[in-house]
Amino acid sequence: MDVLWLVLLSCLPSCFCDMLCPKRCTCQNLLPSYTVLCAKTGLLFVPPNIDRQTAELRLMDNFITTLRHRDFANMTSLIHLTLSRNTISQIRPYTFADLQDLHALHLDANRLTVLDDSHFQGLVNLRHLILANNQLHSISEGAFQVGAPQQGASGRKYDLGLVSQLLAFPSPHLLDMTSNKLKKIPPDPLFLRIPVYAKMKGSPLTALVLSFGGNPLHCNCELVWLRRLTREDDLETCASPRDLAGKYFWTIREEEFVCEPPMITRHTSKMFVMEGQEVSLRCKSIGDPEPSTHWVSPDGKLIGNTSRTVCYENGSLDILKFLLFPVPKDSGKFTCIASNAAGEATAPVELVVNASPHFGPKLEPDPGPSDIPTSIKSNVSGGQPRADPQRVSVSDLTSSSAVIRWPPQNHIPGVRMYQIQYNSSTDDILTYRMIPANHKYFLLSDLAAARDYELCVLAVYDDGVTTLTGTKMVGCISFTTDSEYGRCHSIRDQFLGGTMIIIIGGIIVASVLVFIFILLMKYKLHSNHYKQKAAARHANVCSQTNGSGGGGASGVLALPPSAVGAGGPNSSPGGPQSCNF
Repeated sequence: MDVLWLVLLSCLPSCFCDMLCPKRCTCQNLLPSYTVLCAKTGLLFVPPNIDRQTAELRLMDNFITTLRHRDFANMTSLIHLTLSRNTISQIRPYTFADLQDLHALHLDANRLTVLDDSHFQGLVNLRHLILANNQLHSISEGAFQVGAPQQGASGRKYDLGLVSQLLAFPSPHLLDMTSNKLKKIPPDPLFLRIPVYAKMKGSPLTALVLSFGGNPLHCNCELVWLRRLTREDDLETCASPRDLAGKYFWTIREEEFVCEPPMITRHTSKMFVMEGQEVSLRCKSIGDPEPSTHWVSPDGKLIGNTSRTVCYENGSLDILKFLLFPVPKDSGKFTCIASNAAGEATAPVELVVNASPHFGPKLEPDPGPSDIPTSIKSNVSGGQPRADPQRVSVSDLTSSSAVIRWPPQNHIPGVRMYQIQYNSSTDDILTYRMIPANHKYFLLSDLAAARDYELCVLAVYDDGVTTLTGTKMVGCISFTTDSEYGRCHSIRDQFLGGTMIIIIGGIIVASVLVFIFILLMKYKLHSNHYKQKAAARHANVCSQTNGSGGGGASGVLALPPSAVGAGGPNSSPGGPQSCNF
């Protein structure tokens, strides 16, 4: 027997050594628990080979972004899970469903933005939930209503009852949501069942320590429930509204937490639209808290997002395509409803759908691209239209324009306008033109050359019987535009203007050059004239000979008689005095 015990004891260490340990992690076998430490190892996801019998798992200071159910599946012995200081931004539904014995969950210093009802399902024994230093801005009202799973991993169902087990633990429970972006905290029933305190020290064993400081709280009537809780004073402050900004949350009187009922400031009053077109109805509202907008159809049904309708958060409603038959299904008064915690406001929006022309059953539909019935088409030749002269006619037909004329419709009471619709035989696009009721013709100037066109004129009028807007066919016609021949085009104004500028500039430059040339010529003539006058002066003073008595050098300067008579001792009385150059 002793030998058997020795064999069993010798096998125990080897059994524990065989437990899985992820690469780059540290594993500790501290009987009876098993601890896995994977801090600061550069993990991008939870290691898949973590032993399922792990009691403490620390994965802080890594780069994990997403938590999935398979990461912690069947880890029923896990008691402490630390995921602090990662980059977790997404928690898949029922990720912690198998962690029924988990006591502490640390998710602080991550990038969580939203908490919904499925994130913490299954954590029935959770005592500490640390969510500080995230980016939370929305928490659903059932986020902390956890329950135990009733089935296995496939098709699991959960009991969404309250956390009644919290009261059974012999220590305070901590919910830390400090330093997030929360403007409001939903009124969870858990907060109303047990005392709520601000600090762990001195708190009763059955209390809940709730920390939510460092959030931009919007102190209105939605936080009255929190103000009514019995707890120690703490340093939580309000960020809005303006009157309460910067004040300590617990010093504000309860009657100051007020809301403003919604008020619709702008909305579409009445909208006219043709059958088959899209329309967008607008409804803008204000209030505190911000109202949510809903739409009710004319038959009293709440409108949601479907293949034909799209509701937006800003209050807009887009109806993508109107039903062709019957028209009254989309016509009528829609109701915009804006609601918040303080009340609701409504505004009617009337939508009138004008029916497109529908021809009798004897008229066969056109199989071609044109959506105007083939009965209005005619075999045309030479571009000349064929039509009843008493109805619709075409005149002044060119390659790009035509004048459409129709007779007055005095027999139709309350004509509001005329509608011209046309398209080309080679184009699927139907073009509409709305004409005032006092006009009897219209110039179409956007036509293409050498094209067959089908055109109809309709009268839009107020139906006194149904109080709706009706349409009646005035007439239809087919015509062909002229061919566009090549011709000399006149110089366009912009090119003509540029040419004139160049010509004028050239003339100015040529004039300046001529003026400069004239100045240079005048300067040259004056210079030659001054040189000739200087030469003449020298010729009058200096002679080319020294007189008859001697053959002296040329260029002899003859002195005046006064200079000769006053000669010095070296002067010669017999001949003239001269100077040589």
